[in-house]
Amino acid sequence: MRLQGVLLDLDGTLVDHESAVRDALRAWLPSLGVPATDEVVALWAVAQERHLVAWRERRVSFQEQRRRRLRDFLPSVGVRFVDDDEHLDQLFDGYLHWYEQAWRAFDDAEDALTAISRAGLATAVLTNGTVAQQTGKLARVGLLGRVGPVYTAEDIGSAKPAPRAYLIACDRLGLPPAAVLNVGDRYDLDVEGARAAGLRAVHLDRNGGGPMREHSRIASRRELVRFLPS
Repeated sequence: MRLQGVLLDLDGTLVDHESAVRDALRAWLPSLGVPATDEVVALWAVAQERHLVAWRERRVSFQEQRRRRLRDFLPSVGVRFVDDDEHLDQLFDGYLHWYEQAWRAFDDAEDALTAISRAGLATAVLTNGTVAQQTGKLARVGLLGRVGPVYTAEDIGSAKPAPRAYLIACDRLGLPPAAVLNVGDRYDLDVEGARAAGLRAVHLDRNGGGPMREHSRIASRRELVRFLPS
């Protein structure tokens, strides 16, 4: 079937989420008396992924996964805290302030969007986030309105890698799954999940982490042109 549309992941694909997290931690953690060493940043990443999984599986709210993240992380770096929702929300707001300041688009995002447009393909974003945060992120980096509609896990009631998330996105885009290419940096979420729903998929492997057996793998979004109709 002829390719008619492209679904784009957001964090790690269009926006440099990992750099934003590192920059935010370097600005925020010293206010808690904690140096933002590589080891500490790694602890945050582990806690972040653990509780985002619970959010993706609809077991906790988005705000609750933030609180649980802090309950895991703060004791591991020796920070005492009052374990109530209001206090945890205030603490997380301190991190969130710096995280939002650090949002940046990857420098290859513009080239990729131009190539998709020239190929005459529809575009949309499919992201495991909330409407407010993800549209705010796109607005801050100047991509809102350039990427087509934004479908979030909060909005559609399902998160990647569940096939349902992809099928709802394709339905809203008005295209059959076989005519849609999904592009993202997480192999488990953006490639395996998309293919399970009947979409095509390209793995954006910026750091060369593999899997190397993957035939549809690119190191930069500028290489996406290889998978688009000429």
